[in-house]
Amino acid sequence: MTGKTLLVGLRADQFRHPLDLEATRALKQLPGLDVMVRMALAPLAERVFHLDHLASSVQVSDRQLPELHQSLVEACQILDLEAPQLYVRQNPVPNAYTFAMRGERPFIVIHTALLELLTPAETQAVIAHELGHLKCEHSVYLTLANLLTLAAGSLPMGGVLAQSLQSRLMEWVRCAEFTCDRAALLVAQDPRVVASLLMKLCGGSPSLIDQLNVDAFIDQARAYDTLSADALGDALRQIRTQDLTHPVPVLRAREIDRWASTNDYYQLVKCPVVEYNEVSSKGGWRNW
Repeated sequence: MTGKTLLVGLRADQFRHPLDLEATRALKQLPGLDVMVRMALAPLAERVFHLDHLASSVQVSDRQLPELHQSLVEACQILDLEAPQLYVRQNPVPNAYTFAMRGERPFIVIHTALLELLTPAETQAVIAHELGHLKCEHSVYLTLANLLTLAAGSLPMGGVLAQSLQSRLMEWVRCAEFTCDRAALLVAQDPRVVASLLMKLCGGSPSLIDQLNVDAFIDQARAYDTLSADALGDALRQIRTQDLTHPVPVLRAREIDRWASTNDYYQLVKCPVVEYNEVSSKGGWRNW
């Protein structure tokens, strides 16, 4: 971890993907709905999910899985964000997600199957991706998206309206994922770490890890972009992704590959004067 830049004073809009920025601004123009989510739905939902994870997961701390806890603390200090709670949950599906709605203490959950696939640096990139959702307040708007869809279903012509809203909202969700991959890169400060993580989500297993090649996967991501460059390829790509909550992993890898070579990324990581050498552990539902 030596030599990483602490992004003191980092603001969400400094790394937010342009598609996410545009979509989030559109959602913020819907008056009062985010307040309704925070004040009406949140109290019961937060209590239910929090108790469930306290009962059925391992809560990470400086006394419980301390290396994972330190990884969380470091990532939070790099992103200039207060540390949420972190849970490890037994589950055979590699995944991670974040829960936060009312501004009370949020929490991140990582499945054991995901931890089995990843190196410590890749695990920290997953944590940073989830922290990106918190930094950008995505969780509130994801709840808002669900509420809008439910409300649409109860209105006249609700089925048609709900389908239209669902399409728009899923597009926003996919845009938000690009932003959170950037948060992962800001903490990893090495695009190969994020690319390796995405590669393992595509086709990783403990028995194959030694044979996986990050450079070949990045080439694959660039080839996907080339093959979908014409009108037919773009149409096929839209059909492939329109019902997904996440962009396909190779597309995410391509976006990270591109952003890592931009001046915007370089200025964020290289210009701040605070260098990460030794961060004290005393400092201070989205799927992966």
